[in-house]
Amino acid sequence: MLLKLENVSKSFATSEGAYQVLDGVNLKLNIGETLALTGESGSGKSTLLHLIGGLDTPESGAIILNDQDVARMDDKGRAAVRRSTVGIVFQQFNLIPSLTVADNLSFQARLAGRMDHAFCAKLQDRLGLGDLGKRYPEQLSGGQQQRLAIGRALAARPRLVLADEPTGNLDEETGDGVLDLMLDLVGDGGAALLMVTHSTRLAARLDRRVHLSQGHLA
Repeated sequence: MLLKLENVSKSFATSEGAYQVLDGVNLKLNIGETLALTGESGSGKSTLLHLIGGLDTPESGAIILNDQDVARMDDKGRAAVRRSTVGIVFQQFNLIPSLTVADNLSFQARLAGRMDHAFCAKLQDRLGLGDLGKRYPEQLSGGQQQRLAIGRALAARPRLVLADEPTGNLDEETGDGVLDLMLDLVGDGGAALLMVTHSTRLAARLDRRVHLSQGHLA
């Protein structure tokens, strides 16, 4: 088992008092497994992804990732886990505009100390960006930018890939192609995938699906 959540809870302060977005969430994810996380807007899907990725901390509960409790780590420890174990694909791409395609692709791998020039070159080709290495993100289409964001997350060969609505800003045909590529690359790398999506059609393509509603998973 790669990931285990035990009774994870999280709330946020609002003008009307505390809002309990996650209430005792339990979840397991095995090595090599792909899992879709669905739920209504505002149900806490992105919050849960951020907790697993160490971008935020829960109020209670354990997040065991690769035999380490991310919830008990300080900022430095969680940053180390993100560099070494987790690859994150954001809906808004979050590419670095001042870096070229090639440098954006290798950014996470360099941070992790696992830069492999041959692997990055091969990955760039598989992403359909082989001849675009010297371009900048603003010179790419939306689909190309999302493929680059996926490649950046995978270049460091993470054990877990977290993807937050990775096709949400793309048309259906482009989104299907991006998901095809991501599933192929995740599978080739032996990583697990946890993907947030609103689409039941896309969720059905993953190994398993869980639904988040009123702070609980079902």
